[in-house]
Amino acid sequence: MSETARQSEEVEIALEEGQEVSADHPNPHIREVAKQDIGSAIAVAGHPIHAMLVHFPIAFVIATLGVDIFYWFTADDFWIQVGTWSAGAAFAFGVLAAIVGTLELLAVPGIRVRVASWNHAIAAMVMLAIVGANAGLRLYWPEAVLPGGLMLSTLASMAAAFAGWHGGKLIFDHGVGLLISSKQ
Repeated sequence: MSETARQSEEVEIALEEGQEVSADHPNPHIREVAKQDIGSAIAVAGHPIHAMLVHFPIAFVIATLGVDIFYWFTADDFWIQVGTWSAGAAFAFGVLAAIVGTLELLAVPGIRVRVASWNHAIAAMVMLAIVGANAGLRLYWPEAVLPGGLMLSTLASMAAAFAGWHGGKLIFDHGVGLLISSKQ
């Protein structure tokens, strides 16, 4: 068996076993990725700011969906106002988390080279666009909350779940942001 065929077989075995990026991975390109710095460049006392901020837009997105369901069942206009504030807060905190996340993505090469980080960023931007549309709908056309706002809230919740899953993959599988960057 040639050396190339043996390495290819090792890579296939490692991928079948679910081996993530590591310094002892059989693929030399993946070993290079594993050597890159993955520490947080934007942190306060060792705590990554992006990881602290993302909980707020996610919570407000889910809250907006819950509020829409309450409005659907009760038809009480109070829930339209609550939904407007909730969607607006989701958008505002989402923009703040996106700015910090983008700066982190650009500042740390070890984050940029991971596919999960780009999946996370794209899903988060899609979620942010949906949340912005949802907040705008509530501000300018509150009578369209049912069914438009409810559908946007459902889509935003699904996008938040997808973005959160990839963000969790970055933290739990790749260890991104668990330590302060060596640059600090």
